[in-house]
Formats: sequence, C-alpha cells, structure tokens
Amino acid sequence: MKKILFLFITGLTVSVSHSQEVSDALRYSQDNLTGTARFRAMSGAFGAVGGDLSSLSVNPAGSAVFANNQTGITFSNQNIKNNSNYFGTQTSDKENSFLLNQAGAVFVFHDHNPNNNWKKIAIGVNYENTNNFNNSVFSAGTNPTNSIDKYFLAWANGVPLKDITHLDYRDMSYKQQQAFFGGEGYVINPVTANDNNTQYTSNVPAGGNYYHENNIYTSGYNSKLSFNIATSYKDRIYFGANLNVHITDYRRSSSFYEQNDNPLQPNETISDLEFNNNLYTYGNGFSFQLGAIAKVTESFRLGLAYESNTWYELYDEVSQSLYTTTQALGGQPINNSVNPNIINVYDSYTLQTPGKTTFSAAYVFGKSGLISVDYAIKDYGNAKYKPTNDAGFRGVNSDISNQLTNAGELRVGAEYKIKQLSLRGGYRFEGSPYKNGTTIGDLNSYSGGLGYNFGGTKVDLAYSYLERKSNQGFFATGFTDGANITSKLNNVSLTLLFEL
Repeated sequence: MKKILFLFITGLTVSVSHSQEVSDALRYSQDNLTGTARFRAMSGAFGAVGGDLSSLSVNPAGSAVFANNQTGITFSNQNIKNNSNYFGTQTSDKENSFLLNQAGAVFVFHDHNPNNNWKKIAIGVNYENTNNFNNSVFSAGTNPTNSIDKYFLAWANGVPLKDITHLDYRDMSYKQQQAFFGGEGYVINPVTANDNNTQYTSNVPAGGNYYHENNIYTSGYNSKLSFNIATSYKDRIYFGANLNVHITDYRRSSSFYEQNDNPLQPNETISDLEFNNNLYTYGNGFSFQLGAIAKVTESFRLGLAYESNTWYELYDEVSQSLYTTTQALGGQPINNSVNPNIINVYDSYTLQTPGKTTFSAAYVFGKSGLISVDYAIKDYGNAKYKPTNDAGFRGVNSDISNQLTNAGELRVGAEYKIKQLSLRGGYRFEGSPYKNGTTIGDLNSYSGGLGYNFGGTKVDLAYSYLERKSNQGFFATGFTDGANITSKLNNVSLTLLFEL
C-alpha cells in the first residue's frame, strides 16, 4: 500500500502496509459538540447568532457580531458510561476526564467614518478540543456460533505458507503478519505442509459456545486551531473566513479473550487465547471555512456556512501479541506466546474527511433573549484515503462509499435574560453516518446552562447529556460479531470571559 521506510531504531520496524478501516476514517470525520459553556448550553445553535467565541467554529462570520474585544477560556469535565450487551450478557464501563476545552480571543476594529459602509473588521483565534477520545468499553458474553479463528482464517487464506514460515516478521506485510500470528499461535493449521500451500483450517474445537471478553481503551484528542477574519456591511450583512489547523493524537489498546469448553481432541486444539492490539495514530490537517450572516430584520437573522474537506497527513504505529493455550485429550495444557516485541511504523498517508454545509436561522427578542436553529449536512461517504489509485486504499474507499451516507444534524438553542442573569437550553440530533443506521446509531443530546454578566467579566456554566447506540464488530475482518453498546455522556463546562 505504501512505500517502505527504513528506520534503524531499537524496537521499531516498518511493514509495507497497515489495514485502515471504515471506522478509522469516520473517527476523524466526526466532531463532538465542544466549545464555550454558552455554546454548549444552547447545543451549538449559533450559525445565525454569532457573538460567541465558539460560534466561529460553526460560522466564521460570527466574530463580526462582537461589539468589543473579548477573550475566554473553557474547562470541561466529561464522564462517559458504556453499557454493553453481548449475546444477552450485560456489562458496563466508564471513563472520566478533565480537559481544557476551549481558549480564544477576538479583536474588533471599528471604522467610524460615516461614509464607509464596511463598519468593522474582526480578527480572531480560537482553539477547541473537537473530540476527546478518552473512553473505555468492556464487553463479555458467550457467543453461540463464532470463534475468533475466522479472523485469522480470513487473513491467512491466500497467503503462501512460505511467507509465514520463512520470512522475517519485519519483512512481512500486515496480511502476512496476521497469518503469522494465527499459525504461530496454533489457531490455524495449513491444509498441507507444502511451502506453496495457501489454504488453512481452524484449530479451534467446533461446537460453539465460545466465551468472549473484549476490552477497549482509547485516549487522545482531535483539536482545531482557527484563525479568523470577518467584516460587516452596514451592520446588516456579515462575512467571515477561517483557516483551520487540525491536530490529532489517538491511542487504542484492545485485548480480546476467548475460552471454549468443547470436548478435547486427540490432537492439540485451542482451549483459550488472548489477542492484544495497540494502535497509535498521530498527525495534522488543514481545512477552511466561509460564512455569512444576514439581518433580514432587526430581530430575524439567517446564516449560511461552508466547511471544506479536511486534509490529514497521518502516521500509524501498530504492535500486536497473541497468547494461546493448547491441549490434547489426556494431555497437559501448553502455553504458547507469540510476541515479536516490535512496533510497526508505517509511512504517512492522507485522509480526506468530508465537508459540511450549515443553514441557520435565529430570532432575537431585543435584549431579552433569542431562539436559534441550525441544520448541517455532511456526506460521510465522501471520506477518502489517498492516493485513491493505491491498490490497498481502493478496497477501504469502496467500503466507505458503500457503508456510509449523508447525515443531517439539527441543533436548537434558546436563551432568556433576566438583567445580568442568562438562562439557556438546547437540543441536538445527529443522524447515523451509516446506511444501516445501527453500526453507529442516531445521536440525541440535551443541554442547559446559565451565565452571569459582571460587566467586564462573564461566567458561564453548562451541562449536556448525550446518548448514542452502536454495534461495531470487535474486528472488521472475518470475525465481525460485536456487542450492542449504549453510550451515555455527561459533560459540565465552565467558561470565563473577559472584555478587553
């Protein structure tokens, strides 16, 4: 898939390719709702409102709505609980994290010349943690039909036996490495001992009732640093643009355990195994945004914004290990370890995530409050790994196009002011990015908050609740069974704002 890099670092090696998946592309295509506490309390419905540091992330024209210079910082505490159902067995796991969620500033330059219709220019910079990857999911239960042997068979069939037994692990492709683990761990056997054999059979006793545990822990972030400029025409029409730098750092550690109590055979067969996978992905990207807000009347506003594709340059590092126990009828258990103690470091690759268009409307009740609605459209099926003519990427790009679809996001927010006190609430709905609607389901979120204006200083507090169901396979190849997961996320955010 990619050219080989030659690195001479202890413990590191390089393979020709790593198997990217649809879920990897989707991870960097989706953003969670983050930002200032006011923004979160109103579920991000700011496309036609502006005047908030995080409104720049929806519509860059929003900075021209500011009357004065402003800077702010936001801290958040996030708690996520994942309830798992795997063939009727219920388990749960949770993760809590505290983070710097947002920091930014806007500087407004007014033109007081009455003959100039362009009344002001605003320049802003804003940082947001657009996705917090800290999460933990534990699933367990008894699968009545399928074993992980299907994973190793799917990778091994078609690979010559000589590629598994005669090549050094460092010189193997990712496909050959998966076949190597299956063979060296005695999970699969070649049909014949001929070096040119390309067919394999399972060494796991048939009969079903395989007890499984799958533990996934992820950490890291996806962040966006936006450089903004905006202007207003007669204080009726606002235009803005962002240049965005994206930074990602993602770690995923998974451990899959299988045990079966099927009758022992005269030959040694697998009684239990543990398969460990560690992925580290890091890199950066670039995107731009354009937006406009129009005051149709003094109270009614419309907004339109476009966010381009994001072009990421990413790097992957992968390490794996397999531990199995084999036993024959009348024999003693034998422990087998397949651990190369090697990190595969891959050449960089490009991921293009889809763009997004947002339509907005808002009604402002003077100084008493407002109601705002945003509707955004993103076609996840347009995500692509590049170069698209790369043989290794053609398959996953085809899967992305076939599995992912166009998804809409509705955000509704309201604010009511009582002197210096502001009360806020919001609702957010995001459709499933998958055509089947179940691999990752629809998202529903509710939010609320309050703020107090001390004059030159403002303090905002927000609470949001999010729920989403998913059913992703433990593995994308061969053995694709997975648990039904219900994820519930609670977030509390605090923002301090200062007028300069």
